[in-house]
Amino acid sequence: MFAGKLLADMGAEVVKVEPPEGDRTRTYPPFVDDEPGPERSLFFWHYNTSKASVTLDLGEAADRERLRTLIDGADILLQSGEVGAELEYESLREANEGLIMVTLSPFGRGMPREDEASTDLTILAGGGPVWNCGYDDHSLPPVRGGGNQGYHTASHYAVMSALVALLYRDETGQGQHIDVNAHAAANVTTEAGTYTWLVAQETVQRQTGRHAGVNPSMPSQVLCSDGRYVNTGIPPRRPESFGAVCEWMKAAGLAEEFLEFPLLEEGVRRERFDMSMLQQDEELMAIFGAGREAMNFLASRLTSYEFFTGGQERGFQIGIIYSPEEVLEDPHFIARGFPVEVEHPELERTVTYPGAPYQFEASPWRIRRRAPLLGEDNERVFAELAGEGG
Repeated sequence: MFAGKLLADMGAEVVKVEPPEGDRTRTYPPFVDDEPGPERSLFFWHYNTSKASVTLDLGEAADRERLRTLIDGADILLQSGEVGAELEYESLREANEGLIMVTLSPFGRGMPREDEASTDLTILAGGGPVWNCGYDDHSLPPVRGGGNQGYHTASHYAVMSALVALLYRDETGQGQHIDVNAHAAANVTTEAGTYTWLVAQETVQRQTGRHAGVNPSMPSQVLCSDGRYVNTGIPPRRPESFGAVCEWMKAAGLAEEFLEFPLLEEGVRRERFDMSMLQQDEELMAIFGAGREAMNFLASRLTSYEFFTGGQERGFQIGIIYSPEEVLEDPHFIARGFPVEVEHPELERTVTYPGAPYQFEASPWRIRRRAPLLGEDNERVFAELAGEGG
């Protein structure tokens, strides 16, 4: 469970309870060195860093009792599968009044759709994000974002809810059951799509590489000289930003090649830009268009990294479109310590993992250990339980 990884890497002691044969995600490819095995799934590795693993056969009374003992001493119980009668919250809180139980399900518990089958695609499609993603050509179908985004979104809400519940428990001493609905979590992450409909009864439309909106915006993805795409963000629309483009053009030796350079200089001299008058002011339209074309022209003559750094230095919102693995090689990400080397003693090597998107000053985030081997912590955890019971 991704929520468990987030909490574990932030310092929580997270115990993953697995059946004797192991969690099924241990069988998910890809595998390290392309060799399948329950301890070699990169999928399992990623989602289970910093956790402990114990195996319990819940068909056995002794193991059911061990599970209850674990829960009785827990602060938070994360649950994402079917809830058996013995794991209903009301029965669990009798022994642990402060227990916070977080249940993550596709449509929420106790609802008419509770038992419907679902996938990440159906959650994202039914929740709204898929409608926002795709291309300007609406004869093409919408696009689902990859990487199990529906599941990740719901997991983030599970963590946020659990942390808020901990604060509430600190004040009141009371735990609670939190029911996280992945379908709803997807819907509240449609940017302004849902709100636009609720308030104005207008439907946003998807656009290539841009935010969905009621009205179309200008394309913002351009191809650089090295074959990479970048997002150019907002083009110049103030005298100082037109001045920055002029300076950039001259520094790159491209001012004489760009035929609309005089319009950029006019943008520097213009005192006021009223973008609400863009369609009525032909001169303003020409200046604004020249600014956008100047960004495209610069991109076509520079490498993506030259364009990115040059634009950022001059205050323009520019970003390179990286593949996931390319992010790990970016100097900025490296400087922030994003790639993390994790020891795998069983393989006698270290493996590079993606790090965290946040940095805490007082409570540093870190991957404390690689994902656990199946049942690796049985002896320690069960000995601790026996000691507490004694």
